[in-house]
Amino acid sequence: MRKDRRVSERESPTIVIAGGGTAGWMAAAAFARFLAPRWRIRLVESEAIGTVGVGEATIPPIRAFNAGLGIDEAEFVRETQGSFKLGIEFAGWNGPDSRYIHAFGGIGRPLGLIGFLPYWLRHRAEGGTRGLWDFAPGAVAAYQNRFGHPQQRAGGPPSGIAWAYHFDASLYAAYLRRYAEARGVERHEGRILDVARDGESGDISALILDGERMIEGDLFVDCTGFAALLAGKALGTPYRDWTHWLPCDRALAAPCARTDPLTPYTRATARAAGWQWRIPLQHRTGNGLVYSSAHIADDAAADMLLANLDGEALGDPRPLRFTTGRREQAWTRNCVSLGLAGGFLEPLESTSIHLVQIGIAELLKFLPGRAIAEADRAAYNRRIAFETDRIRDFIVLHYHANGREGDFWRDCRAMAIPDTLAEKIALFRANGRIVRVDEELFTEVGWMQVMLGQGMEPLGYHPLADALTADQLAEFIALAAADAGRQAAALPLHQDFIAARCAAPSPERIPA
Repeated sequence: MRKDRRVSERESPTIVIAGGGTAGWMAAAAFARFLAPRWRIRLVESEAIGTVGVGEATIPPIRAFNAGLGIDEAEFVRETQGSFKLGIEFAGWNGPDSRYIHAFGGIGRPLGLIGFLPYWLRHRAEGGTRGLWDFAPGAVAAYQNRFGHPQQRAGGPPSGIAWAYHFDASLYAAYLRRYAEARGVERHEGRILDVARDGESGDISALILDGERMIEGDLFVDCTGFAALLAGKALGTPYRDWTHWLPCDRALAAPCARTDPLTPYTRATARAAGWQWRIPLQHRTGNGLVYSSAHIADDAAADMLLANLDGEALGDPRPLRFTTGRREQAWTRNCVSLGLAGGFLEPLESTSIHLVQIGIAELLKFLPGRAIAEADRAAYNRRIAFETDRIRDFIVLHYHANGREGDFWRDCRAMAIPDTLAEKIALFRANGRIVRVDEELFTEVGWMQVMLGQGMEPLGYHPLADALTADQLAEFIALAAADAGRQAAALPLHQDFIAARCAAPSPERIPA
């Protein structure tokens, strides 16, 4: 068995981050906040290398990341041309005219030993007409274009509203760069030409830059995007291909002019061979088309995207090619891969930035002392693999449980799915049960919304829901709907909230 590698005998061990962008500067900011000055933190990036920049929509855990850095929400939203997000609307996934929202936060209230869903299933089985999202404060507010910080009533139940953000990813990276450099992170401009490795251990010892420069370190973080210069090219960490489950392999991104009202949710619209995203920002609207090149030509995909914009296009569609999957190990030797270097899951549920966040948080949890212990590295890799695999299942669910016509969509319905997803579907179809495993990202409420929104119908419900009389059930349902409506009605309009608290400078004042 190979001996544990010693990190450094120096008083200040060094972390080298290869690559900037969102992943690199998120890592740099977090390390600056929690590790400096005990650790020296160095980041290498080249202004000549562009970033992908498709990760403009997030999910609620991003709030914990920003809060951990001590970032003021209003300043952050203003500096990134951001807006607020209460969920993701899915249009056309269960047929051309279908529409539902995966709203953040709660739906209804639990009662006794069971959650709200069994009571709603009984309500519907007995002829009730209330839709599931009538009980979701976040969904009600989203469709009224409202957003605000919910007010918690003294002694009352917790708010059912949670939120995340839309923001310009390049502006977020620049914001975090300012944060990190102010706290001692050293930025080195230049291209990485080669990776030096220790002749005895095989670990990375330094990055070789243009101009015959060498950046030495003890722990390396690969944020070089799809190129994966460290984890892939230098160390040869295998890549697990998930194309058989997620066949989309290309994307086009094209911003357009902002349109009003400023909606507090992302939209994912099913198209002939994939789906189109819409992300509303203060200065523009982000758009893109994720598609399968086996089912539609690139030119036809570009035409489809441009024909379905809400406003005037602000540039030609920018292409992106990818292979969905992940590295077999996120941490190989003394190198941790973050972001696209570690894998790619299409942004259908806005999880790209979250996976970077998890990778950083887990690295801080398993941060090596004077040596990298194999047990720590293995635990880190299990955690990242578990989180990524479960998010994969959630995304596959959208494709597999579709109600659309066309070869692409029929192929998705017919494909074999992961056993872990098949088990979840079987439990739900039987009696509406959803079992959340360990600390997987998506909760019972999230799975419930997508399964019902995509047309999955449970055959039964938990028998404890029958404990209420008909009158008691009617009262419980009415109170839950009234509470959701009350919470939403208490919020201001989304664009009014931004105008009052965190309006960004006009686009012409944004530095190039």
